[in-house]
Amino acid sequence: MRFARLVLRLFGWRVVDNLPPGNKYILVGAWHTSNWDFPLAIFAMWGLGVKLHFIGKQELISGRLGFLMKRLGVIGVDRSKTVNFVQKMAELFKERDELRLVLAAEGTRSQAEYWKTGFYYMALAAQVPIAFGFIDARAKEVGIDGYFMPTGNRDEDLHKVKLFFESKQGLKPHKQGSIKFKVLEPAPEEVPD
Repeated sequence: MRFARLVLRLFGWRVVDNLPPGNKYILVGAWHTSNWDFPLAIFAMWGLGVKLHFIGKQELISGRLGFLMKRLGVIGVDRSKTVNFVQKMAELFKERDELRLVLAAEGTRSQAEYWKTGFYYMALAAQVPIAFGFIDARAKEVGIDGYFMPTGNRDEDLHKVKLFFESKQGLKPHKQGSIKFKVLEPAPEEVPD
């Protein structure tokens, strides 16, 4: 824990650790603009002393580096099977005693027109808080800073997310878009975001 914070400090980064209580939450993360986001997040995780989980392509955990990826907290998913994905993730929260699931709000390192909302529906279905995981290159801060319990009022809840992240800057700011959520009308269990 101290070593990870020391490494980050040597590179000028500060770890923010305003963690939610308990062992289960969705950590919505932004800004995801660079391949360096993942190593930075791993060092922040070690610096915080918490085990985080990430969703990744099934191939990540079945290839040569599969063992390492699993140890780093990657949960492999088959991207071709997105039906009931939100519900499956909610069930995973019920099955496990501990699950801190990190999801990139933009869903890509490229500039996104809309942010994904699957994190919201997962938290709502699993009845777990949404925490704010962030990288702010301008302030050189990384970590977790606050959380809230989703109320079911989608617009108000997503506005809280927007308010938190609009002051943050990713490693490659030119890849940041505006924070807009695409509101989909299908039932949440059918929304693959």
